[in-house]
Amino acid sequence: QVQVVESGGGLVQPGGSLRLSCAASGNIYSIYYISWYRQAPGKQRELAATLTSAGNTNYPHSVRGRFTISRDNTKNTVYLQMNSLKPEDKATYYCSINLKTSPWALASDYWGQGTQVTVSS
Repeated sequence: QVQVVESGGGLVQPGGSLRLSCAASGNIYSIYYISWYRQAPGKQRELAATLTSAGNTNYPHSVRGRFTISRDNTKNTVYLQMNSLKPEDKATYYCSINLKTSPWALASDYWGQGTQVTVSS
């Protein structure tokens, strides 16, 4: 069993910052890549950031330069630093971790329950 839990969401004013955390626990053998997704009300879920095991990152144009994804390997925790937040960043943010639970297992995606981010004055 693997558990993925996000935290750090909340209400912030436009131009402000938040740091989201995503903690993975349980039967983790190896992590391959980690992604943050977000879903605004009435919209489809979209990618917000990706970090590969090699340390490569990818961001959509909408957040590039404002969001930074990082990882603490010692804690199996992933972060999403969000700066210069805009009202359109309001969404539920989800963490997805692609990992193996054993050497012979297939890599699978494990999702958290989401954390709400609201950007409003």
